[in-house]
Amino acid sequence: MKAYLVLANGMVFEGENFGAAGTSVGEVVFNTGMVGYEETLTDPSYYGQIITQTYPLVGNYGVNGEDAESNRIHAFGYIVREVCDAPSNFRCKETLDAFLKQQNIIGLHGVDTRRLTRIIRESGVMNGALTTEYDSAEAALADAALMERIRAYAVTDAVDSVTVDKEETCNEAGEYHVALMDFGYKRNILRSLVQRGCKVTLVPARTTAERLKELNVDGIMLSNGPGDPAENVQIIENLKDILAMNKPVFGICLGHQLTALAMGAKTAKLKYGHRGVNQPVTDFAKNRTFITSQNHGYAVVADTVDKSIAEVSHVNANDGTVEGVRYKNMPCFTVQFHPEACGGPRDTAYLFDEFVSMVKGGHRDA
Repeated sequence: MKAYLVLANGMVFEGENFGAAGTSVGEVVFNTGMVGYEETLTDPSYYGQIITQTYPLVGNYGVNGEDAESNRIHAFGYIVREVCDAPSNFRCKETLDAFLKQQNIIGLHGVDTRRLTRIIRESGVMNGALTTEYDSAEAALADAALMERIRAYAVTDAVDSVTVDKEETCNEAGEYHVALMDFGYKRNILRSLVQRGCKVTLVPARTTAERLKELNVDGIMLSNGPGDPAENVQIIENLKDILAMNKPVFGICLGHQLTALAMGAKTAKLKYGHRGVNQPVTDFAKNRTFITSQNHGYAVVADTVDKSIAEVSHVNANDGTVEGVRYKNMPCFTVQFHPEACGGPRDTAYLFDEFVSMVKGGHRDA
């Protein structure tokens, strides 16, 4: 079956459909990872987005369910150069095509993803639609309602769309109690804390300081998540009170951005974002550059970070954007990249050790 990607600028890519049929509108982005497509698709940070994989062959080791970073696909569509319909791996339980069909996600293959990526790099991320409901590219472009829907699309209410609606606790026997605030968390954040002996209570995004005090937590983890960080006005206000608790805090990705906003800094949208598993980040304290996994379209603006209360601790070695902030008068540090990886390198997993050490220290002092 023919399928089309219709971009807001009027360009159309024609290819073949896999996964579900229909029409889906979203923000078109690209990911440079060579592996980890199951983790990518199930990462809640991709809510509202149509993902283009730059690696040409996707699906060759199938889908196993164990690598999923949440309980469903959060992306709104998937574009690849070539999809493998005969995967070979001892962990494989189903094909990528079957996985997308099961989750009602539209896929497009047989298009020049290298050309599409160049367009996004040069023009910036843009809205688009994946569709199987037209006989030709010309017919899709002639549909004024579709084009208006594409141009008007915006990723909104993203965190509320992916967060849990009730608390869940893992590893009750853990020595230290950490609250994981779910802005769209990846499962390996939770696993990384449990592996280090923590009892973890997953809490909804709008949880208040008062509730965290009732839970008697020793530390607070602020997760990744989708959308424009500045949209989350009430969450940012809640974070001001949470940070005032003076408990150890570790923020990742959206958690990093929300903390910065709560402390008076600003965020800005990047032209095409950082999405992949090969982003170099310099850690000033260690005087080393690490290869990291990343998925974000916004960044903290460096010159809005108040130097009297915080310092930029990490920067992206490619474009100099802020990748980490350490706060001076409270036990809090945050990073833009993903030390939990999945997929990608685990070079920066030491940050979880650092956080748990802070939690232990605070626990002893309590």
